[in-house]
Amino acid sequence: MITTNNLCADIGCLSINHHGEQLCGDHVEIIEPEDGNSTTMVLADGLGSGVKASILSTLTSKILSTMLASGLKLEYAVQTLIETLPVCSVRQVAYSTFTIIRIVNNRTAEIIQYDNPKVILLRDGAPIPLHFREFVIADKTLIKTEVDIQEGDVFLAFSDGVEHAGIGLSYNFGWKSSDIAEFMAPLCQVGYSAKNLSTLLINETSKLYGGKPSDDATACVVRIRRREPVNLIIGPPANRSDCNKMMSLFFAKEGKHIICGGTTSAIASEYLKKPLLPGLTSSDPDIPPIATLDGADLVTEGVITISRVLEYARDCLADNKAFEKWSFKKDAASLISRMLFEEATDINFFVGKAINPAHQNVDFPINFTIKMQLVKELAECLKLMGKRIKVIYF
Repeated sequence: MITTNNLCADIGCLSINHHGEQLCGDHVEIIEPEDGNSTTMVLADGLGSGVKASILSTLTSKILSTMLASGLKLEYAVQTLIETLPVCSVRQVAYSTFTIIRIVNNRTAEIIQYDNPKVILLRDGAPIPLHFREFVIADKTLIKTEVDIQEGDVFLAFSDGVEHAGIGLSYNFGWKSSDIAEFMAPLCQVGYSAKNLSTLLINETSKLYGGKPSDDATACVVRIRRREPVNLIIGPPANRSDCNKMMSLFFAKEGKHIICGGTTSAIASEYLKKPLLPGLTSSDPDIPPIATLDGADLVTEGVITISRVLEYARDCLADNKAFEKWSFKKDAASLISRMLFEEATDINFFVGKAINPAHQNVDFPINFTIKMQLVKELAECLKLMGKRIKVIYF
């Protein structure tokens, strides 16, 4: 992704299924081509619900994303899809509607929609009018707009299941676009990640349905933000003579610095020539206390804490149910989760490959292999969140 203006697109999505259905009829694809010049989100809404709708929305989003990832122009990709998209013989409407948001060079947002609710742009806590123009492809009317983006802009894309929420319950005619904008505007000012903003929107949608959605509902949030690096170091190097080199490279990196592990924090203390002050209590009895070291943003225990962070990361990529835990708690795992999931866009892992003798005790079930696997899995989860990841081993 081109970063001349140091901006990037943070994208997060969440869906709920039609009540009683095991599969969601909506599908989202996010593409970042290898040339790094754009980021594209495709949200497709299949006709009806269940298996058929799920297959159709998946095909629609996959076809569009594959063509766009291959470098085809947005309009050509849309034309190819429209010309091949089947039409329901009963309702005389397309089997799948869609929304495309493409962030180009972190400067411009291109939006094309076909029969989905109009995208909302929130800027400085208020909705900004988007001037859509209509165009026709293969007898289908689509809408398109382009807008110059700014830091802090939030684009809200959603399927019609979100707008239909509350019909006959909280609202006579559903949750209007203006109501959605009013609900989301103050939340977008807080600094939540795109994933958590989509979670808050879908949670409210579910409430308006009384917990029994009468349609599939998907929210996708695109948040324009500055790149923020975070560095995490865990474990001493395999060669003890590399301690200073490892610490020098770690602390030289721009951004926040997280130190995980007792031995690692002791080495950091020696390198910085600053005292390491251990914590005595933790707000979570299952997570070891936080230590303090001048020059580091956060100092924690290693494997147990990272194991919990990985749990939260897996959940975040799924239904994000644990969001209410780690987003407010003060224990080490929650603090690391907020720094990695919410604050960071670029994460550098410094991983020491020394084997801790204490971990080889047969009565102590944590070993070197587990630590390395934890870091690998956490890095993969963070990549799926859209983070730029670099892992350096010592």
